[in-house]
Parts: sequence; C-alpha cells; structure tokens
Amino acid sequence: MIVLRKKKFSDDAEALQIANGTEYGLGSGLWTNNLQRAHLFAKKIKAGMCWINSYKRVNPGSPFGGVGKSESQKTKSILVDNGFSSVLVITTPEQEETGLMMAKQLGELAVGVYPHAVMHVPTGVADEAIQFATKKNIDCCLALGGGSTIGLAKAIALKTGIPIVAIPTTYAGSEMTTVYGLTENNLKKTGKDIKVLPKVVIYDPELSLTLPAGISASSGMNAMAHAVEALYAQDKNPIISMMAIESIKSLSQALPKIVKNSQDIEARKQATYGAWLAGICLGSVGMAIHHKLCHTLGGTYNLPHAQAHAITLAYSAHYNRKADIQAMDQLAQALGGQSHEQVGQLIYKLNQQLGIPLALKDIGLPEDGPSEVARITCESPYYNPRSYERDELETLLQRAYLGLEPR
Repeated sequence: MIVLRKKKFSDDAEALQIANGTEYGLGSGLWTNNLQRAHLFAKKIKAGMCWINSYKRVNPGSPFGGVGKSESQKTKSILVDNGFSSVLVITTPEQEETGLMMAKQLGELAVGVYPHAVMHVPTGVADEAIQFATKKNIDCCLALGGGSTIGLAKAIALKTGIPIVAIPTTYAGSEMTTVYGLTENNLKKTGKDIKVLPKVVIYDPELSLTLPAGISASSGMNAMAHAVEALYAQDKNPIISMMAIESIKSLSQALPKIVKNSQDIEARKQATYGAWLAGICLGSVGMAIHHKLCHTLGGTYNLPHAQAHAITLAYSAHYNRKADIQAMDQLAQALGGQSHEQVGQLIYKLNQQLGIPLALKDIGLPEDGPSEVARITCESPYYNPRSYERDELETLLQRAYLGLEPR
C-alpha cells in the first residue's frame, strides 16, 4: 500500500492531473504562500476534504464546504454550483420547521420539505419516500439532520440514483460513507453502494448549537464507536488508525465541554471535526461486534440509535480488549488511560461524566433482551478480531442492561 509518494510536476494543470488520477482521495493537502491559488486548486481537486497549509483545521475552500461560520447559509450557491435545480429538503418530524426555513432560503430551487425520516429507516417509510421523490421529479435530496435523515436520503438514492447533499446537525458520521441501513421485520440490514455517498457535505457547527447537551453527548459517542472499531477492523490500515485516534481524542475532549456549555462554539467545531474523522473511518474500513450489537438493538427493539451506541460501546470494547492489544492500548491512551485492560471502564466513566444513561433497560430494552440480542448476534455475526462467545456476550449484555461497569 502506498502511504506517501513524491512526484515532480511542471505546472498546476499537471499537478491536478496527477492528483485526480490516483485511486486515493479521502483527503488532500496543499502547501503554498499563494492562498488565492490554493483555493482555486482546492475547488478542482477530487478529494473528500482539502487542507491548506495545515492538517489541523478545515478550510472553506474544500469541495465539501469545509467547517466555518454559517456555512449552511451558502447552501443555495453550492447547490447551483453543482447543477441542482429541483431540490427536496428531507428532515425528521421534529426538524420540519428547520427544513421549512431552509426551503425558504433556497427559494425557487426547493420543491418542498419531506419531514418523515425516522430511526433505523423502516422499509415502509423508505418506500413512501422513494415514491414521493420520484413523483416530484427532483434532481437532489438535501438531507438536513442526523443519521435518520441522511439514512432516508440514502434509501432514496439507492433506489433512484438521486444525488444527496447532506447538512449534518448531529455527530453521526453517516454522511461520509457509502453505508446504508434498512429495517424490515425487526431486522436491520446494512450494505454499501457508491450511489448513497453524498455528493456534497456541508458542515456548519453553528447548526449544532441548538442540539441539546444530552443528545450531543450520545451522538458524539456514536461517532466515537466508528473510530474505536476502525482500530481493530479486519481491513484496518495505518492512515485510518491515525484518523481514528485523532477522532477519539477530539470527541473525548469536546463532548464534556459541550455538556458543560452547549453554546461553546469552539467545542462544537472540535466535535464536528472528530465526527467527520469518525465518518471517514466508518466509510473506509469494516466494522465489527459493536455495530452488530447496536444494529440488533435498533432493528429488533427500536432502541434510540445514538444512546444504544453510547451505552454498548463500553461493553464491546471490553469484550475485545485482548483481541488486539496494540490497538486497545492506543485506545486507552487516547482516553487518558494506559492499558488495554482499562478501555471498557474508561468509556463507561466518560459516559458517566457526560450524563448519558448507563443502562439499556432505561432506554427500552426488555428483561429478556440480553439473551435475545446475544442469540441474534452470534447467529449472524460480523467480522470480529475474537470469536463470538454467546455466554460471555449475554453476561456482558446483562451488565449493560443493568448499567453496571463492564468487567
């Protein structure tokens, strides 16, 4: 695998041809003392994100809109620049008013607001949305919201090929991936398809200022779960592992500040950065036992997605603590600890600090849930660096059900 390659070029046109001719492209970096030239180049390079003279901040010159003040106010011009003229705004019922405000901002570009996104994307909900979008003859779905909204836009794109522009308002990370999920008959199934990867992602930390502290915390821990599992993924690699550690550090530092002061814009920016990195991890490598457990909890019992991830992460990390000692030592150190033996307790204590519910029973899991989740997980497992031991999993899930520290 090529990690870094040095190659000479004669002018900007040749440099652009070299950059866009590679199979890589999750991120790119430009170093120059001519910022005007850099921003012009950044708009032409085919990469998920483009840094200018730094790998520590994200620039408005990136193709995805960057991170900056009131980036969402540029949505109309971004849509026009990408050739869209008939846009459907998608939200949850709770965010319908925000969607209407966005539609008003878009003016003649917006054909309306579709406020029917719900958790876990039930196939019935997806079918109705696909029918509506097809009837409206739109050329873009603007997903304004979190994982549920972006998930519904992905279901539409999967069936119709209609491009997505995403404006995330939580830290779910789904906007950076080709992963989609649909729930049918209480079973959640996931897949990957390039059609569901948003064409444009617009990050605006100011939109998350109204996200309640509790939801922010759970959503951020949901993002962290993507980064944690990237560390021991079957197809892990040094670049994604580096991004995963940076994501975990950023989120673990930002989330306590947000819980303390939900209007802390610098903490919101740091959390958005961490979530973006986590989304790249999710989209670049496979996930493992934690995501299987959470897909079962969500698909079978319709538990709140972010909270299920936040609670379960401590137990899945504890289960895998000896499966990849080097990776788990890195995780512990990113969370302020030292040893792989601490990872479950460190995440559990972070959840305590953030005020996240600690018990699965408190978010809706029935008493027989741990046994059933263990059964379903072991009968159709994802890859995991250690084997699935049903009795051990059930015991851990019982502790998660009661909210007891993993051990």
